[in-house]
Amino acid sequence: MKNESTFIDVPAESSSAMKGKAPLIGVAKDHTTSGSGGYNRGLSIFDFLLRLAAIVAASVAAGTMFTSDETLPFFTQFLQFEAGYDDLPTFQFFVIAMSMVAGYIVLSLPISVVTIVRPLAAAPRLLLLVLDTAIMGLTMAAASSAAAISYVAHNGNQNTNWLPICQQFGDFCQKTSGAVVSSFVAVVFFMILVVLSGVALKRH
Repeated sequence: MKNESTFIDVPAESSSAMKGKAPLIGVAKDHTTSGSGGYNRGLSIFDFLLRLAAIVAASVAAGTMFTSDETLPFFTQFLQFEAGYDDLPTFQFFVIAMSMVAGYIVLSLPISVVTIVRPLAAAPRLLLLVLDTAIMGLTMAAASSAAAISYVAHNGNQNTNWLPICQQFGDFCQKTSGAVVSSFVAVVFFMILVVLSGVALKRH
């Protein structure tokens, strides 16, 4: 009896049990990553829809200005009164610029789709941010210059003796003004796109 002893077996934590705890950290990390990915995917879908709306706005602006020609009904064989976008270099620049903007947005759609499929990819988002900022500047320049000419056409300028022509060329001025408004709508869309790209990049 003296040689008998009591042993308490304290099982050591097995390596398998320790390994079982490790995935808990990974699971929490994956959950956070998936949440961020879902948020960025939502931003990317909104980005894609805004690009579709911007295509419409830019195309309407370019098409309306391009078809703004008007000829007054009272003319003779030797004299005609006609107004068209190609009479003013500013309006010509507007048509070319807005056509380029519409073409760019169409080309940017595949990149926008990539950001939807891979919401955590930073490179496509950064590329869109840089290009959208540049195109936004071009759109704003075209819209602002055309707005200045449209203002003079409506109101004239007494200091330079420029008379308003919209009383005679009403349809021409109406179309050019509509094109200017549509171009500024496109500018607003680009501003939102730039902000969305910045927010998405900040969450990476």
